[in-house]
Amino acid sequence: MSSRLCACDQRELLDILSRPYQEDIDMARRLNGDLIVLGAGGKMGPTLVMRIMRALKEAGSNHRVYAASRYSDAESRREIEETGAKAISIDLLDDRALFDLPDCPNVVYLAGMKFGASSRPSLTWALNAYLPGRVASRYKDARIVALSTGNVYPMVPIETGGCTEDVEPRPVGEYAQSCLGRERVFQHFSLQNGTPTCLIRLNYAVEARYGVFLDIATKVYRGEPVQVTMGYVNAIWQGDANSVCFRALEICESPANILNLTGPELLSVRWLAEQFGQRFGVEPVLEGHEQPTAFLSNAAKCHNLFGPPRVTPEEIIDLVASWVEGGGVTHGKPTKFEVADGQF
Repeated sequence: MSSRLCACDQRELLDILSRPYQEDIDMARRLNGDLIVLGAGGKMGPTLVMRIMRALKEAGSNHRVYAASRYSDAESRREIEETGAKAISIDLLDDRALFDLPDCPNVVYLAGMKFGASSRPSLTWALNAYLPGRVASRYKDARIVALSTGNVYPMVPIETGGCTEDVEPRPVGEYAQSCLGRERVFQHFSLQNGTPTCLIRLNYAVEARYGVFLDIATKVYRGEPVQVTMGYVNAIWQGDANSVCFRALEICESPANILNLTGPELLSVRWLAEQFGQRFGVEPVLEGHEQPTAFLSNAAKCHNLFGPPRVTPEEIIDLVASWVEGGGVTHGKPTKFEVADGQF
């Protein structure tokens, strides 16, 4: 296993996830002003903020970074504040609080709702489609990178290699529909206000505490069946994903630019289960048969712009296997990657 992915505890893992690439440092040198991350307390936000802060320090920049979130997890806030970023506790749906946030020429938007979307559809639409309009109004003079999802695409045959940015969205279920709503609202305000925007369709970010790899590894380790009906997935190391989210500030445009973000591989769920089985010394329990279609994205445009991901699936497999065997802490939020009907 590569030493860069050797993590025995959460502190080491955070260090790996937030360690900036030279390209991040170069971007930090070119950054034109302060930056705010909205929805910074979620799964990706803390390590994104850490990476940006480390890049700015190595670049010798004194630009400020603000991290706004509800912070239901106090640990996330502590991790962010330790970097020197300014953590701001806020309900982003509170219009007065939103418009009181600091002015910043650079915005990274991570806010949204996925889990529980089926049981709370009105809140899902408020967070995923209404809030983007308020943010686009508040930061109409900024550059906005907004995180979206590959779930806005239809399921496609495996042999297609996944959807490119030119494929017309056909979201399945209210979660994916609301995410397309998010995109359409940002697109509208990008055109109306001339706001440079980049919409990033992520599919899926993984690390040791969360993601498709952890979901499969945990089931294999416990002897639980792994559902292979959704036979193939895309994935990208969260550190690589965060690097692109930061550097995408330089490709914001009006009309909004659209960018798929994932790894180049079409990963077989069966293969992943077998790889974890080999590392655990067990035979994985597989259930179902692969269907001919899946939610897949083609991120060739992203790789041409920013280079391919640095971390390989094999390295992630080794790290996650060690993490699971060692009883490492997790976020406790299964991705539900096997869901085909959009009900999250």
